[in-house]
Order: sequence, then C-alpha cells, then structure tokens
Amino acid sequence: MTVIVSLNEFASSAGRELEPSDWLLIDQERVNQFASATNDHQFIHVDPERAAHSPFGGTIAHGFLTLSLLSYLNAQNLIVPEGLVMVINYGSNKIRYLQPVSIGERIRSRQKLLVVSQKKPGQWMVKSMVTVEIENKKKPALVAEILTLYMVQ
Repeated sequence: MTVIVSLNEFASSAGRELEPSDWLLIDQERVNQFASATNDHQFIHVDPERAAHSPFGGTIAHGFLTLSLLSYLNAQNLIVPEGLVMVINYGSNKIRYLQPVSIGERIRSRQKLLVVSQKKPGQWMVKSMVTVEIENKKKPALVAEILTLYMVQ
C-alpha cells in the first residue's frame, strides 16, 4: 500500500519500518526467463536434474534475479511525498547474498528507511535497508542498502 504524506512528514520518516511485501513464489519458469534475459544459463539455475547433485539439492534463483525483484516487492509498500512525479532506482551501496532461494520457495521484502535527505530542490534521496526473507527460513536471502530518488513538483 502506498501512503502519501506531506513533504515535511516524508522528510522526517528516517527510522520508519514499512510493512513487508506480499509473498512471491520463485518458480522454474521465472528463473529460466531471467537466464534467457541475462544469458546466465549456469546449470544450478536451469538444469534441475544436474542441480539435484549440487550442494543446493536442486535449482536455485540467480542472486541478481532476487535483487531485481526488489523493484516489484518494495513498490508494494511505500511512503511517498505529496506532489510525487516519479521514483527512480538510484543504486545500491551494499548487497550481501546470504542464502540461495530454491525453486518453489516464496520470498518477500522488508524495508527500513535509514536516511531521507533533500539532494536538491524537488529531489529527495532515500537510503533503505532491505531484507529479502524466505518463507519459513530464519536466514534471509539477501540484505541490501538501496538508494531511491523521489522526484517531486
């Protein structure tokens, strides 16, 4: 859910934890499509029979697939300022892949806003700590410090 707030409230939202996203199933078709889009056809991602004999016991999602899904997952729950024109992915400071996501598992994201600062008039930079959880697992798939630019009028 997107919550629209005043610019003053948005500017003081550092430290706020947002609701987690919905769970998203990671299936073999999604992984295969990502492999085709990126030309990364390593067997641990696309060959279930061969991957069954790997330390993972089956195929796993690409780490970059999990990372790229943050655009979708994080957009489910946002705090945005009034007058928002667009939101731009500005980059990442730190990314750590802590546990592979196996085919058939579900993931979701959790966001904590760390810093909200005005970059220049009409541009607000948000640094968030994002955790991608795997359903029924204690260890997350990844943690990342994500930068997002909010353009307002």
